[in-house]
Amino acid sequence: MSGARRVNPEDTRGAIGGYPGSGSMMPAPGSPLLDVRGLGKVFPSGQGHVVALRQVNLRVYPGRLVAVRGRSGAGKTTLLNLIAGLDDPTSGQVILFGHDLGPLNDRQRTELRRRDLGVVFQSAHLFPTLTARENVELPLRLVKAPRADRLRRTDEALALVGLAARAQHRAPELSGGEQQRVAIARALVHAPRLVLADEPTGNLDLQTGLSMLDLLRNISHQAGISFLITTHDPAAVQLADEVYDINDGVLSPAAR
Repeated sequence: MSGARRVNPEDTRGAIGGYPGSGSMMPAPGSPLLDVRGLGKVFPSGQGHVVALRQVNLRVYPGRLVAVRGRSGAGKTTLLNLIAGLDDPTSGQVILFGHDLGPLNDRQRTELRRRDLGVVFQSAHLFPTLTARENVELPLRLVKAPRADRLRRTDEALALVGLAARAQHRAPELSGGEQQRVAIARALVHAPRLVLADEPTGNLDLQTGLSMLDLLRNISHQAGISFLITTHDPAAVQLADEVYDINDGVLSPAAR
């Protein structure tokens, strides 16, 4: 992995339970972090309705890089939004870290995301006036982590993605690949169990995209953090532990 260091999984997880409001129920050893059961989503439209997802079943286990591959409009982003609890399914269940998201209210879902879930968007969405370190530190400020802990974890996250030397640079001073690495560090800084990444290589050139996928795979294997990514990148087939195709809202294992 280019620029990233090998880490002890315990080092990246250690303080997850120490933040205010923590203490979420975790799956038993060997259980999936994510269990999607019969998920369906229908959107109303001027023509009646649009079926975005059809009976989707998916499990993600610890320390795995899982890719969902499909064209634009196939249902990839809808699936991630439902998994993150940002929208409600028309049918089926999302069991995340042992919690059925259905009965949870907005506040409970937000707390679950802040503690145990990381999100990486196709665009880095960095604050341009903040340094890389300050951008990465933001999630820890939201959970009111102690200052010393914030700084330590922020520096560790930047080192994990190979950007320790760029910590004081602002977003406009970073390349596109470096900005995306900062976004990944920000998603990792609170030691999530699972990171959702929506087209994380979509705005990158081929070589930088390959480096990004390699980085995610190595982090998942070294730190025990799972990644569920959506992609149209053929390289994901080679680098992911598991690959699924999604077409017209139907998810199926990809031919390897």
